[in-house]
Amino acid sequence: MESRAFELFAKRNNKVSVRAIPGHFATQHSHVNYCIDMTRIKTEMTAARAAAKLFAESLRSVTVDTIITLERTKMVGAFLAEELSSGTGLNMNQEIAVISPEITADEKLILRDNMLPYVQFRQVLLLTATATTGMTVMSAVRGIRYYGGVVAGVATAFGGKFEIPGVPVVRLVGSEDLPDYSSFRASDCPMCKSGRRVDAVVNSYGYSKV
Repeated sequence: MESRAFELFAKRNNKVSVRAIPGHFATQHSHVNYCIDMTRIKTEMTAARAAAKLFAESLRSVTVDTIITLERTKMVGAFLAEELSSGTGLNMNQEIAVISPEITADEKLILRDNMLPYVQFRQVLLLTATATTGMTVMSAVRGIRYYGGVVAGVATAFGGKFEIPGVPVVRLVGSEDLPDYSSFRASDCPMCKSGRRVDAVVNSYGYSKV
């Protein structure tokens, strides 16, 4: 399966890329015809720092008190906090917290009492690896607002064309960079209907072949 993989490069810096693997993949919300592999950005220091620099370029005009990281993007989040606070812009020399809240099985965001001060009445940036349908992001946005936070923006390494009214969404690589990328409800998946087997199950930890 990996032999089919190819790189998708960020427009503003070709040192930042994600791997796209064509096939038939099952995620929690949908079936997709590409697996977007974020392993390097999530785990390698150089790739994580480069991604953070790109995010920071688009977010210097956004006030950020706290970065909430989803899908194991905390290293990127730490570099992003450093970039925002050390560069020019609204966050110069500011202390920026980076937290990873609990997420329930039905994707509800939970904050324990000791974490509430980092969200309540704070400007919160949501950082995630992939956001194709926007469902997971919207659930997290509702959670941040429930706890009294203000959603300052959303940053995702690979993102679909969803929008959030009044909230800037920054994508390093978009679904438009992969023109034939498709996402379907499992019940409507044409690959399933044609009898094509699922290649792998995908979640934020990675993929497992089946």
